[in-house]
Amino acid sequence: MVLKINNFNLLISTSRFNEENAKAELWFTLLICGIKYPIISILNYSGLLIAFINRDIRNLITKIKKILVDDPNFFQYILKIVPIDFVCETDIKMIEEVVRRYYRDYIEPNESFMINLKRRKSQIIDREKLITKIASGINNQVDLSNPDKIVWIEILGNRCGISFIRNSDVITIS
Repeated sequence: MVLKINNFNLLISTSRFNEENAKAELWFTLLICGIKYPIISILNYSGLLIAFINRDIRNLITKIKKILVDDPNFFQYILKIVPIDFVCETDIKMIEEVVRRYYRDYIEPNESFMINLKRRKSQIIDREKLITKIASGINNQVDLSNPDKIVWIEILGNRCGISFIRNSDVITIS
């Protein structure tokens, strides 16, 4: 069942047609990590799920990474987990405001950054215009090859997830 997106703090990728399997795998993983009542939804974008947990998502990422160190083949269906810090409407001004208001809480003055923008079947937002507007509002140095932090923006229809993360905050199964 596809649900309307309202709020989420995890974005999960899987291969096409394995959304239900990934959902069950995520539920089991979250249970192992002590999260009893997650809200997990399948999106109408192939291979994507969202989840909302009422715990610190960075701490959860650390727990999942420990599981993967002990058992690198633990995940059979989940390919990637991205923590999401903020959810807002898909609107350039709104996205720009969220980034401008909160980036200092996540990016130290001496840290470099880059912007990673994913638009899922959406041309609502002009890529170059959004990246230029956001980058001009951040006073830190840009580093496209090895940034200290990534301003990760996921546009999912009328909702947008925004994160201020390190590469190591993203769980990627290879």
